[in-house]
Amino acid sequence: MADPSSYRPRPGEIPDSPGVYRFRDEHRRVIYVGKAKSLRQRLANYFQDLANLHPRTRTMVTTAASVEWTVVSTEVEALQLEYSWIKEYDPRFNVKYRDDKSYPYLAVTMNEEFPRVQVMRGHKKKGVRYFGPYGHAWAIRDTVDLLLRVFPVRTCSAGVFKNAARTGRPCLLGYIGKCSAPCVERISAEDHRELAEEFCDFMAGRTGTYLRRLERKMGEAAEDMEYERAARLRDDIGALRKAMEKSAVVLADATDADLIAVAEDELEAAVQIFHVRGGRVRGQRGWVTDKVEEITTGALVEHALQQLYGEETGDAVPKEVLVPALPDPVEPVQEWLTDRRGSGVSLRIPQRGDKKALMETVQRNAQQALVLHKTKRASDLTTRSRALEEIADALDLDSAPLRIECYDISHLQGDDVVASMVVFEDGLARKSEYRRFQIKGFRGQDDVRSMHEVITRRFRRYLAEKERTGEWADGENSGEGTPRADGRPGTDPGATPGSLAAPRAEADSGHQPVPGHTATSGHDAAPGQEAACGHEAASGQEAAPGRQTVPGHEAAADLALTDGPALKDEDGRPKRFAYPPQLVVVDGGQPQVAAAQRALDELGIDDIAVCGLAKRLEEVWLPREDDPVVLPRTSEGLYLLQRVRDEAHRFAITYQRTKRAKRFRSSPLDDVPGLGETRKQALIKHFGSVKKLRSATIDQICEVPGIGRKTAETVAVALARSAPATPAVNTATGEIMDDEDGAPETTEDAPGEPVSAGTPDERRGQER
Repeated sequence: MADPSSYRPRPGEIPDSPGVYRFRDEHRRVIYVGKAKSLRQRLANYFQDLANLHPRTRTMVTTAASVEWTVVSTEVEALQLEYSWIKEYDPRFNVKYRDDKSYPYLAVTMNEEFPRVQVMRGHKKKGVRYFGPYGHAWAIRDTVDLLLRVFPVRTCSAGVFKNAARTGRPCLLGYIGKCSAPCVERISAEDHRELAEEFCDFMAGRTGTYLRRLERKMGEAAEDMEYERAARLRDDIGALRKAMEKSAVVLADATDADLIAVAEDELEAAVQIFHVRGGRVRGQRGWVTDKVEEITTGALVEHALQQLYGEETGDAVPKEVLVPALPDPVEPVQEWLTDRRGSGVSLRIPQRGDKKALMETVQRNAQQALVLHKTKRASDLTTRSRALEEIADALDLDSAPLRIECYDISHLQGDDVVASMVVFEDGLARKSEYRRFQIKGFRGQDDVRSMHEVITRRFRRYLAEKERTGEWADGENSGEGTPRADGRPGTDPGATPGSLAAPRAEADSGHQPVPGHTATSGHDAAPGQEAACGHEAASGQEAAPGRQTVPGHEAAADLALTDGPALKDEDGRPKRFAYPPQLVVVDGGQPQVAAAQRALDELGIDDIAVCGLAKRLEEVWLPREDDPVVLPRTSEGLYLLQRVRDEAHRFAITYQRTKRAKRFRSSPLDDVPGLGETRKQALIKHFGSVKKLRSATIDQICEVPGIGRKTAETVAVALARSAPATPAVNTATGEIMDDEDGAPETTEDAPGEPVSAGTPDERRGQER
């Protein structure tokens, strides 16, 4: 626990101007971001007597180890920069609304040639019109099913659309009149787009126009005695009215507004938002947050506005935003909203009438959401705390393991050997910290050796980050170099981390290192990333002359990561392996635990506990112990360890299956340089198979659109090199004779000369 006076800025250092400040912990992680009209006055509040601070603020300032600030010219710029930093650094002490981006939207993909109506979640895409959010996906499907009767817009996926276009037959919706079937050209692209725009207009609240138009057409059909057409129009009107009933009229017909309500207590706050478009409630969403600092209702509203409109522009920001309390000051927030929309936005508290009544409804929803959340969390938080305490007692730990890392090995009969690392913090999965590994140090099936390699690579990265960020003790063994974690002589203490890593990067890859980045070892990838090659000295070999090594980096056959931004810890971004766990769990028994402990011992790490969970009897194994620890079957601690172990197994086997499927789907065309996916598909579509493509001439390959002569020659050469070896057959017996050396042999028992199985004509000629 740090003393705030140890990093308090000197008097006069802090400017008396608007700006944004950030507190960092001892690992240089940004733990809190704030803005102020006067940085001097705001920061002075954090460095007063600890007894006068709010408990959560006191925890924050004692966790921090430094404070930085950036001066801006206006309060609007401060608001924008604060939002950007919170999104970038994800500080643990800032207000963060959970459950965001999980609500379904009704989306119309206007960026496609034939717009599609579908349910979408997650981040919004450019060129797509969104309506909602809705509480449930089935509510969207019910509404769409009603509207397709009047607006038969495409709803099928790209695969179904292309298949229908190829076969010339539409899907079922095309036959029953709920799709205009643009896939078989029943409607032109322009007319279909106009239909999609009418659908969007209706969803945006402009309903009266279409109802009046349909009623007029129904009357005309009845006058002309076209009763079947009139009946259909009557049913269409009924469908539209039924869809409109799903969103009740709450405000005047032209009102576009968002209503935000907050329910809070001393520890948490719930936010509810109603989206009103055209006077009707078109969507609803809600968030819950921990109050990690002393904060007013106006400040909670400001954070909600940032999260709600930070990524929005144009009409997504309504003309009117109704709130229970105004931010202080309100002018910068209102100016920021106006900039996001591009026109004036009214931010105010409703005082009377329908808007005040609707705000009371939103407030009741927020209060109920908070009560429900606290009921669920009370049992959940108690259970997780008890589980961590039981694990600490069973393993004889000094404190509860707030960060647990679990490792598992996965392979299929020794092929595609991979490993996973999952992270649980406070008993909850932290998926952004998950990592996966490819085992490259050896081939074959050896779970113990694989576990040793993975643990070594993970904590070697930790030591490298620790040294690079200057956490090693300064001045120790001066004149003899900085000592390594394992006690061996280290590098020159005057060498910077970049100078240590740069020679390795240059020598291994032939490229200049990126300034500010440290070349690191390990073929370790984040969940969505692959890693690139970069060889290092094998175990037991000395580094090449002129190279200096980071502690623990001299013994590995690892591969280097390619994505540098995650390593920019100087800017406070999350680093890959910079934070150690209190407990390492391995999926396995005594051998795997011994391998993990040996890896830590070799790196000189002695402050991280290790255990293993064996699947058969669910026994917990500890290093250097002959007997396992047996936790009761009803133990919450055992249940948490099982969840951690099962999550590691799931993550590992998912990655292993992905790699295996990718290997099975590989094609000889994958090795052709400069040949992209589009041209590969064009070649296969033209010739039908790789086998026919291999037998084609260069002129025939050039006939494929987009394939020039040079590319055709490259394809022909690559396919010739990858052609399978021609087996030898015995013309007398018809046997295929395989010989590893490629030289078929004959014996007296098998008369006749084996010949190469060439083309059919050659075989017929040889048989004759």
